[in-house]
Amino acid sequence: MAATAPATDPPDSSPAVTTDSPPPPRPSPEELVARAVAPVKPAFLRPPPIREVPKEEGKAAGGGAVVTGEKKSKRQLKRERQQEQKSASHLCIEVGKSGNVDSCKYGTSCRFSHDINAYLAQKPGDLEGTCPFTMLGQLCPYGLTCRFLGTHKDNLAPQNHSEGNHERNPLSKDIQKLLWKNKYKFPKASAQIKLLGLKDGNKNKAKAANDDNPDEACELNDDDKTESLSCIPVNVEPDPTLCKEINNSEGEPLVVSSVQCVEPRPLKKSKVEVDETLNDGTGIHDNGAESEDLNLINGIKVSSNNQSSCRVDLITTPHLREKKIIDFREKLYLAPLTTVGNLPFRRLCKTLGADITCGEMAMCTNLLQGQASEWALLRRHPSEDLFGVQICGPYPDTVARTVELVDNECSVDFIDINMGCPIDIVVNKGAGSSLLTKPMRIKSIVQAASTVTEKLLTVKVRTAFFEGRNRADSIVSDIYDWGASAITIHGRSRQQRYSKLADWDYIYQCAQKAPDNLHVIGNGDVFSFTDWNKHISDCSKISTCMIARGALIKVLIWYYTCFCIYMKIMTARLTPSTFSSLM
Repeated sequence: MAATAPATDPPDSSPAVTTDSPPPPRPSPEELVARAVAPVKPAFLRPPPIREVPKEEGKAAGGGAVVTGEKKSKRQLKRERQQEQKSASHLCIEVGKSGNVDSCKYGTSCRFSHDINAYLAQKPGDLEGTCPFTMLGQLCPYGLTCRFLGTHKDNLAPQNHSEGNHERNPLSKDIQKLLWKNKYKFPKASAQIKLLGLKDGNKNKAKAANDDNPDEACELNDDDKTESLSCIPVNVEPDPTLCKEINNSEGEPLVVSSVQCVEPRPLKKSKVEVDETLNDGTGIHDNGAESEDLNLINGIKVSSNNQSSCRVDLITTPHLREKKIIDFREKLYLAPLTTVGNLPFRRLCKTLGADITCGEMAMCTNLLQGQASEWALLRRHPSEDLFGVQICGPYPDTVARTVELVDNECSVDFIDINMGCPIDIVVNKGAGSSLLTKPMRIKSIVQAASTVTEKLLTVKVRTAFFEGRNRADSIVSDIYDWGASAITIHGRSRQQRYSKLADWDYIYQCAQKAPDNLHVIGNGDVFSFTDWNKHISDCSKISTCMIARGALIKVLIWYYTCFCIYMKIMTARLTPSTFSSLM
């Protein structure tokens, strides 16, 4: 039996008629809500803007040809960039501010245009309104490039930027070049690292940098230079008088390195004349045997020109009692808030009532390399009267050098070391919360950093690295002796990240173990004055609470918290007896 093929309709020979298909039905409000889409009536929806296509582009698209971008060489791209910079639309900043072509210090070699007439001819029209600087009676810093140029007045005096509210802690080009070339000197950090017997990871970098410039290989600091020594290891007994004279902060004698120097190279002539007669502050010149003994640090004999620097670096380190005291008790502390706690946000929080502000977390390596993007995190506004910076690093030498650099070049009130950052890229480098698994490294970092700065040093940690293995209580009792003035405890582990609730019971437990002179700051889930007041009232050893996401969710938390604290103080002073006397 033959199989029969299915019947098919004959092909339609009539011409195809194209009709516009009806629009799809609009989903109901219930369906939109189920998709997490806000239901809006069509009458209130704005149609998308119509894009105007050039005729040439439309013809190319209509012809079906595929338009591909022409691949240009690097030389051609560079030439186009230079031509774009020289175009009339890119007016020189200095010329735009002053309106004078001669104000640019680069003159004819400037990369930007100095043609004022050409710039004004192609400049778009002014916007509606008045220049805000003109309304304040100040000279507009944008000059000819301002979009309110027609409202400017010619009789305004230039603003004195030294008295203005400009930002602080800028990175100068001279310091940046020294950091780029690894020529910035860290005498205090290097001496302290050597004193603690820690590994100095900057020696290899300095050696590599000095291979190209052998004349600069023997530099030790900015003012003097010492001999380049070739050393061979031998067994040398330490001088008992030297060990008795030079002790560290814990009273333990220093370990003298067993090295002996032979055949020293001739000393290079110093560029700066140094007075060989040293004054110890009492008017008596000290050139005796005591100064010579102090120069035998780690068994290496240094030049007499370097006596004063060694004495300053090793002996006159500031004691914790000599540093500026900051009272954190019941202060409103804004958390650093990496990537969101920028300068404008801190200014807003400061206006609403925040007491203490801290810059975003900056990596120590990037700061030591002179990266401008990282140094921008250290900027400070004049309204921030109590300001600190937060740094993060994995090793004592890196952190100590960064602390000395910040202490020398920046205006800050305290320096915070972040040992609780849970980000993978930070933890994989051995910094952040990974330090909680290395308590001895925490000790070395705090000891090395606290002795090279006159600013207060604070530490921020989490409860632990792994959940259920709390470690913060084991270091909180000793961290004050190491040199920290305050410790901030985030009530979560690194494994938790920002999930679950903060363990405030464990924070209270750590605060009870802390010494009386150590400020303990709690952190985690502080969203209102009720939370802030509850944590401080439950444990008297808690100095204050750090407010983080609560400031992002509702920035008015500062205003309400300040108001509640003020009312709390006023009601506490207004006792029933004083109230009856007023009546």
